[in-house]
Amino acid sequence: MRKIFEELVYQLMRAFVWLLGSMPLSWSRRCGTVFGHLCYAVARRRRKIAMDNLKLAFPEMTLPERKKLSRQVFDNLGMLIFEILWSCKLDKKSFPRYFRIEGREHIDSAFSKGRGVLTLSAHFGNWEALSVVGEMVGYPATALYRPLDFPPLERLVLKLRTRFGARQIPRKKAFRQIIQTLNEKQMIGLLFDQHVTKKEGVYVNFFNHPVSTSKGLAQLALKTEAPVLPLFLVREKGGFCAQCLPEIPLIRTGDKFNDVKLNTEQYNRVIEEMIRRYPEQWLWVHRRWRPEDFDNWLEQEKLNPS
Repeated sequence: MRKIFEELVYQLMRAFVWLLGSMPLSWSRRCGTVFGHLCYAVARRRRKIAMDNLKLAFPEMTLPERKKLSRQVFDNLGMLIFEILWSCKLDKKSFPRYFRIEGREHIDSAFSKGRGVLTLSAHFGNWEALSVVGEMVGYPATALYRPLDFPPLERLVLKLRTRFGARQIPRKKAFRQIIQTLNEKQMIGLLFDQHVTKKEGVYVNFFNHPVSTSKGLAQLALKTEAPVLPLFLVREKGGFCAQCLPEIPLIRTGDKFNDVKLNTEQYNRVIEEMIRRYPEQWLWVHRRWRPEDFDNWLEQEKLNPS
């Protein structure tokens, strides 16, 4: 009975996605903006998180400026949802019409090293459409993801994410699969801007405040020497621009902890620079900074003095 119910729900969601996905991109973005306005009005907790984050990151902003930016953040999220629906009918022939790439030479240079590529990205712009970039440049792509708790939604989301050939690896215990993917000379994408537990992370600066940041990417880069390439999909008028930045040089000091810390600081710095350029396109509704971060950072510095 449960399987029948889940199949029915899946088919209903699929039909709903197909229906809304029939709209042109401009209409989808207008609907997304309306939906974003609605979420801003009713999601009080997320609105407060966004405002608190903006105050930490941009203390020079006035309250009206932060409120305006917060509304734009919710508009961005609303557009993201409707753009995902729109993309369900997107075909490869339409890629050049809606997507362009800046910095293609950095991708080619990274792949020429023959170690696979670790792409550094964030919940920025339309991160769900990053798989299109791998298809456009002709390199196999894989991404880490967190499985969803509701099976019909998980099935639908995976179908959308893999329809252009991108493989998905569950985030939990993924280290061995990532190494295998790199050995196969593939590009693997990691979203690097979420808070992690004290055990999983290292405390480094982000907008001049310490945050717990995943040490996994630095550990992978140090172990494999695969190049780390920043890649962000920026929303622009009429479509999207995949901005590929130069490879981030690997730092080795001979001290394992400092190597992880210094490389992780570099990654945070790149993400911060992109956010400062397009602040409305980042996921400010996630509680990136936590009250315990500063005390944990002090403890870390005492245990690992430079």
